[in-house]
Amino acid sequence: MNPKELIKEAFLAREKSYSPYSNFSVGAALLASNGQIYQGCNIESASYTPTNCAERTAFFKAVSEGITSFEAIAIVGGKKEEPVDFCSPCGVCRQVMMEFCDPKSFKVILAKSEEEYKEFTLEEILPLGFGPKNMQDNSAID
Repeated sequence: MNPKELIKEAFLAREKSYSPYSNFSVGAALLASNGQIYQGCNIESASYTPTNCAERTAFFKAVSEGITSFEAIAIVGGKKEEPVDFCSPCGVCRQVMMEFCDPKSFKVILAKSEEEYKEFTLEEILPLGFGPKNMQDNSAID
């Protein structure tokens, strides 16, 4: 899939953000290996702790439908107006990605617009990540 198409889906997801406290709205579009796109937005809570990020919302929607193989995610976010900077996933979201994605091939696309974006592998944004493979072969570092 063209990164611009995934970014467009992330912007559509961002419109659904529930962020009345921070006014920082985030949208994510997760591309599954089967070609299906799962959108996610951030969902805040007045008590903050139950707040959920857009990236995890997208992953949890997909996994709850039995999908566990993914190719890429596009993320857009910022204050209520158009993003003025790239919005990187938090550490918890990176760890969720590590659970379901190949860090060497899974693409993380950070975008300000469909024309202005940066693309990374999960391994680049989570070096020395800990995932299911570590639990299977007893190796902490490849």
